[in-house]
Amino acid sequence: MTVYRCEDSLESIFTAIYLAYEEKRDHMDTYISLTDEPILFAEDVYVKPDQEKMNKVMRSLYRIFGEQDYMSLCMALASEDEGKAQAVYRTVVDGLFAGRRAGHLFDNLANDHVHRAFAIARVVGREIGHLREFVRFQELDNGVLYARIDPKNNVTAFLMPHFSDRLPQENFMIRDGQRGLFAIHPAGKQWYLFYAGEQETEPALRISEEEQEYQELFRYFCHKIAIEERRNLKLQQNMLPLRFRKNMTEFRDNK
Repeated sequence: MTVYRCEDSLESIFTAIYLAYEEKRDHMDTYISLTDEPILFAEDVYVKPDQEKMNKVMRSLYRIFGEQDYMSLCMALASEDEGKAQAVYRTVVDGLFAGRRAGHLFDNLANDHVHRAFAIARVVGREIGHLREFVRFQELDNGVLYARIDPKNNVTAFLMPHFSDRLPQENFMIRDGQRGLFAIHPAGKQWYLFYAGEQETEPALRISEEEQEYQELFRYFCHKIAIEERRNLKLQQNMLPLRFRKNMTEFRDNK
């Protein structure tokens, strides 16, 4: 068995997939691992991320399987699931071997790897959908809109096209507090990602006076429209999981 040892990044995993085909490996006897856990009698190959190889794989996947399936593969790789790399790799192998084309990559759910990649991508997609609704921006003193999120998966890059399309002329940033990652959008320009490190503390925020007033009004509004007799906490938690609330204006305590 050949084991490609990768770091947890799109660039590294796609480079490993490229190498598996370039080196004509037996795909049934090849494993892509994100850990250092030893496998008996296996040949370890440590992958050095290569942007050119990554781009070739990305272009091929997009061309062969179409945008929707390509995005599903990328979402699966944004998961924190340790088995995602192997699931995506074998899903691609299955799709190429069966001659599948756009819209059909995940049809073969009887294949354990395809089913796992599909399930992982679905979980990540659900979190992206939640955050599109639950992200709360607040205006700082300097006019920048700031939002913090704490997602289970590495989904910040999937959120930015949504918000940059809706706030094209605003300076805003979204911080992934779990990963020390900032997504920054200068007004009228292309957004980009900045990694500040996992140990980076929450920056000191100076909220504008107008923002403080609107936050208070919004909290008051959410409180007053509630109908006490129809309160259903279980249903509310199903629709709005508790883990999102700490970053939402309407659930913060008054200061």
